[in-house]
Amino acid sequence: MKNFLKSGFVFLAVLTSFEGMSQTGSEILLFDLKIKKNKITISNPVNITNHPGYDNQPGFNHTYPVLYYSSFNEDGRADIKSYNYETFKTVSITKTPEREYSPTHTPDDVYLSCIIQRDNGAQDLGKYPLGGGDPYVIIDNMTVGYHVWADNSHLALFILGEPNTLHYMRLPTKEDTVLAQNIGRSLHQVPNERAISFIQKSSTSDWQIKKVDTETMVVTTLASTLPGREDICWTPEGKILSSDGSKLFILDPKKGNAWVELKLAAGSELLKGVTRLAVNLKGNKLAVVVAE
Repeated sequence: MKNFLKSGFVFLAVLTSFEGMSQTGSEILLFDLKIKKNKITISNPVNITNHPGYDNQPGFNHTYPVLYYSSFNEDGRADIKSYNYETFKTVSITKTPEREYSPTHTPDDVYLSCIIQRDNGAQDLGKYPLGGGDPYVIIDNMTVGYHVWADNSHLALFILGEPNTLHYMRLPTKEDTVLAQNIGRSLHQVPNERAISFIQKSSTSDWQIKKVDTETMVVTTLASTLPGREDICWTPEGKILSSDGSKLFILDPKKGNAWVELKLAAGSELLKGVTRLAVNLKGNKLAVVVAE
């Protein structure tokens, strides 16, 4: 695991077991995003991967103009890559015999946490030093699918099982609390709140976006998802973006449950098979995963 390559500017979550290997190819589009009051402009799409096979799970660096993602190599194993959208350079972050998914910049700006999928079926949560080095294993006693950091010491986790469950772990004590069952893969920190959002699934397509206050552990409902869709992301202002697969929509959870379609200045014809989305902390870049 020593082949961690130093990225110029060194930045949820994985799939159910071997999900990536069963999926068709995907690409990541990077758009310019402009949010001014109630007007949102999405323009200038760039295919930053343009590579046959799986390129997915985008996550932004907190500070630098870098996007991280998971990409299949020629052997069908997932490594982490970074794309600098100012220099337009792509760098391989990991080249290991394992599979790495869901790269996430940690709150302390020191590590890149990710799911490490092993050949024996285990899915551990680990983190790589941004400056290079071996990974530190955070959790290896559960099958972690996805994760999001609440702060330096606390994590929300999607744990694979029957059903899939939402856990909240306090790392200093390893105290683990199960908060919900039958959840979706999209876990996010709610902007400007001490809260984590998650998707509550049901037997119908009427799924709910919920949040858990990480101080009180109280769970509340924010809104319904688009029918049968589990991938969302937050803007820095506290609005939610999602897609029905071919169009983008926005919702303000403080103003009700109405999804509004977004018109793109360019690139709408590229939105095919949309799944994951991510917005950077400055709110000026939007990453969208589309079918290859």
